[in-house]
Amino acid sequence: MPRGRIPELFPALALCGAALLAGPSRAADAALIEAAKKEGEVVWYTTQILDPLVLRLQEAFREKHGIEIRPVRANSSEIALRVLNEGRAGKTQADIYDGTTTAEALKKEKLAMKWLPDNARELPPDYVDPDGYWVATNYYLITAAYNTDLVKPGAEPKHWNDLLDPRFRGQMVWGNSVSISAGPGFVGIVLKDLGEQKGMDYLRKLSAQKIAGVGGAARVVIDQAIAGEYAIALQIFPEHAAGSAAKGAPIRWIPMQPAMSAIVSTTGLVAGAPHPNAAKLLLEYLVSEEGQTIYRDAQYAPAHPKVLSVDPEFRAGKHRTVFLTPPEAMDALPKWVKVFKDLF
Repeated sequence: MPRGRIPELFPALALCGAALLAGPSRAADAALIEAAKKEGEVVWYTTQILDPLVLRLQEAFREKHGIEIRPVRANSSEIALRVLNEGRAGKTQADIYDGTTTAEALKKEKLAMKWLPDNARELPPDYVDPDGYWVATNYYLITAAYNTDLVKPGAEPKHWNDLLDPRFRGQMVWGNSVSISAGPGFVGIVLKDLGEQKGMDYLRKLSAQKIAGVGGAARVVIDQAIAGEYAIALQIFPEHAAGSAAKGAPIRWIPMQPAMSAIVSTTGLVAGAPHPNAAKLLLEYLVSEEGQTIYRDAQYAPAHPKVLSVDPEFRAGKHRTVFLTPPEAMDALPKWVKVFKDLF
């Protein structure tokens, strides 16, 4: 894949891919619905923000099918580890999972169920696992944001090199977890875009900036900046900043140059799931036009080619990005984590 391009994310190509794969859309199979209703609930290990997205999906799915979604929120690595530990103990709890690297980790450990919903045919080819284990529900841009009370608009860093400015020393924060949406993910995009030598040279300079690391998800990082603890938040999701800004928070996201990260959130079923039919029905709902509209209305970037993001700034092709495929992200993450730990 050419560096800095995301062919599968450009709307025109997405529509072409969908047209080639898609047959007529149809409602969920009546037998599946009946079996799912008998199970009554579905446990979802999710990286998605509970409010506004998961709670809206929970309400809509309950109203449509009378089935309760039981969400458990964590980051991708935490979900993979939790499913792994439960599986090894013979006490599988989750029915369905999502995350940027979760699927590939679970596939490797044979803890992912091979099953795709019929309406996965409506998605572009790159949004569907060729092995049949996951589909993408949405894609993420990952970038930076700044506190508008601490940094005047127009004076914010716009380029990676701007992050080396002495005025930002000790004023930046990112997540320190094993995640693409944390410090290791920033290491990854720099190395992929600049190459090994130039990338490491830059990262060594950046390490002198004394970037603070916090535990938790990217939402925690951006909340630190909103609270005024730090001026700059790195490796955050721009829709989080936009949503908080709309409510009056002093935060604004940055279309960082030379590139921002882009990666899909993949969703699949857990092998040995306690409620497999409810899980299948939920997965089918998540990638349906109806479910994808809920993603869109919660300011997420939907995977379905017919459901476009509300904010044009989040639409594919608007900004230069470096796309990380799920297998690539999982395979390279250990190296990025090592560099992160060595330097930061």
